[in-house]
Formats: sequence, structure tokens, C-alpha cells
Amino acid sequence: MFRPALRQLRLSRAFTTTRTALAQVQAQRQATYALKVEDAPIVQYVKRRVEERRKLQSEISDDALSDEDIQKVRKIRELEPLQDAWTEWKHAKESLEETLPLLNDPDPTMRSMAEEEYASLSDNMTQMVENTFPSLLVPPSDTAHLSAIIELRAGVGGSESALFTADLVRMYTRTAQSQGWTATMLGSNVLETGGMRDAIMEVKGEGAYDALRWESGVHRVQRVPATETNGRVHTSTVSAMVLPLLEEKGSNNEDDDLFTMDEVKVEVMRSRGAGGQHVNKTESAVRLTHIPTGITVSMQDERSQHQNKRRAFQVLRARLMDRKLNQEMIDRRDLRRSLVRSADRSEKIRTYNYAQDRVTDHRLGMSVKNLDSVMEGDGLQDFLKALQQRHHDELLEDVLSERS
Repeated sequence: MFRPALRQLRLSRAFTTTRTALAQVQAQRQATYALKVEDAPIVQYVKRRVEERRKLQSEISDDALSDEDIQKVRKIRELEPLQDAWTEWKHAKESLEETLPLLNDPDPTMRSMAEEEYASLSDNMTQMVENTFPSLLVPPSDTAHLSAIIELRAGVGGSESALFTADLVRMYTRTAQSQGWTATMLGSNVLETGGMRDAIMEVKGEGAYDALRWESGVHRVQRVPATETNGRVHTSTVSAMVLPLLEEKGSNNEDDDLFTMDEVKVEVMRSRGAGGQHVNKTESAVRLTHIPTGITVSMQDERSQHQNKRRAFQVLRARLMDRKLNQEMIDRRDLRRSLVRSADRSEKIRTYNYAQDRVTDHRLGMSVKNLDSVMEGDGLQDFLKALQQRHHDELLEDVLSERS
């Protein structure tokens, strides 16, 4: 009858021994944390930039500043926030190292205080490595202030594709509303059978372009059409193109940095489609052709030629700006093979599977259940945030590789 008590005593001793051993192992792991985190590529990069700043400071002449010295002073000022962050990180590291011996202090109270202090310092250093340093190293977006133009075109799937185009228009409209942006339809071809053959919408608001630019590509929908009698799932596609919306300029502006009026062929014609007598009596439709690139924009939804012309130039300017931004991206990141995939608008980027109530983004390998939430605009935010984070991580990787 003593066996259970003896067995319990042995287990208790074994537990105490194990707990002591685990505490020692934990202390050893904590002791090497500061050394490991200092070996991180981003920490080494920040260290090199701070040393570069210190070297520039030593090279500045005490006499009158030369043009070269002025450039160095500007560089020193640019690196000042990184210097401040590095000083804070080094101070936390030194405090952490001072705390290490106390983790094995025989006094339980002192050891407990040391563990709390160590945990706080470790968290602070980790936050700086994961958030502070990257935010200082990745340059701010040049397009953060821009609004967006979204062009949608029905693809494979006939009438079902047109219906899904209308669904996407609603999804982006709801997304814009939830973000405090304003969504306006610039033009669309609505079918008598329902849905849209194509649509152009404007989403105005700071940050709209940066958030929505990753929606460019082919959106695939898998669902049973309303006209399907046998319950078979059909696959349809809609292509999307998101363009940067620039500040409006006059259509006759010769100083436009994207084009000159000599490069644009302007044609006016009678509107097609619904409109009654108005269609037959006025030439209100406008078609612009940018001769160097072959880009063509047609606009007829407005009642006046002036309004259609203004809208057409707005879209032309957006398409040319998008072309410019993509070329700059290619030039800047020519060595990154993944760029081809991310910039290819013919690529299937997302699948909306109604039967499985699932939306999958193929670039992220990320799936979200509750398809209705995505189509209502709320669930789409999860994808947009993840895509922005991926872009930020790629930019950081580029920065680190430039000087490695």
C-alpha cells in the first residue's frame, strides 16, 4: 500500500529536478538571445548605415562647406532617425545583458524581477527589429496620396461573367464606403440580360490606389448560374486593372509630364446605345488615342462632349501613369524574377468559389471562408492588408540586398 505514495514522491522529485533543468535551459537560451538578434540581417544593415553616418560626420570640413559637404550634411540628416533608433536599441541590449546574471539569482524575488525586466527588454528589442527598423528603412510610397480608377472587363463565361463583373463593382463600392472613400461610376456597358460587359469606376480617397492596386489581374468565379437547370458549377472570369488617379489637369495642358497634345488623336462621334433622340442629334462621344503607345480611351456616358472629353483624358492620364509606375518598378527591381508574376495582369489572382463558400488569393496562398463577407467589402480587407504587407516585405528585402 506504500507503492502509490512512493511513486508520487519519486514523481515529485523528478518534477522538481526537471523544472530546475528547464529553468537552466531557459536561462541559457535567454543569455544567447541578444547575440542572435544582433546577427539578424536587418540589425547588421542598420549598424552599417549608422557607421556610414558617423564616417560622413568625420569627413565634413570645419571650414566653409563645399558642395560635396552639403550633400553629406543632407545624408547625415536623412540618417538621423535611424541613428536615434539604433541608440535606443543598443541601450536596450546593454540593459538586457546587465539583467542576464540576475536570471540565476538564488533569491526568488530578485530572479522574478529579473525575468520580468528581461521579458520587457526582449519585447522592446523585437518590436524595434520587426517594426521600427523596417519603417525607417523602407521609403514612403510615392503614390500614397493617389486615388484609383478600376477598370473591369467580363471575360470567359458569357452572361455569367457579366453578372460577376457587376458583383465586383458592388464589392469595390462597398469596400470604398467602409474606408471612407468615394466610389463613382465613370462608364459601363450594361447588358439587357443583366450584368455588365465592362465598367470603369473612380475610387477617390487618400491611400485608395496603394490599397487597391493589387486587385489588378484575373478574378475567377466558380458557381451555379441562375440559368443552369442541371445544377452544374460554371467557371467564369473577369479581368481587373487598377490605375492611379492623378489630379485633374486641363485637356489642353501642354506641360503634362505624361504626354503632349501632339501625341493624342481626339475623335468625336455620336453616342451608341440608349439615349433616344439625344444620340442622333449630338456628337457627344469622345475617343482618344495616344499615338506613341497605342492606348485608346472611349467615353460616351456623359451627356456633353466636354464632360466625356474630360473623363477620357482622366482615364488616359491614369493609364499612362500606371505604365510609367510599372516601368519604374521593373527598372528598379529587374533582378527579381517574382516581379514578372506580380506585374502580369493576365495572371489568375483570386478564385471565388460559391459552392465551398471560400475565396482564395493565389499570390498569397491564403483562403478566407465566408464568401459573402468578402463580396460585401469587409472580408476583402484581409486580402488587401496581407498584400500590402507582402509588398512592404519585398521592399525591405530589396533595401537589405542593395548593400549586402
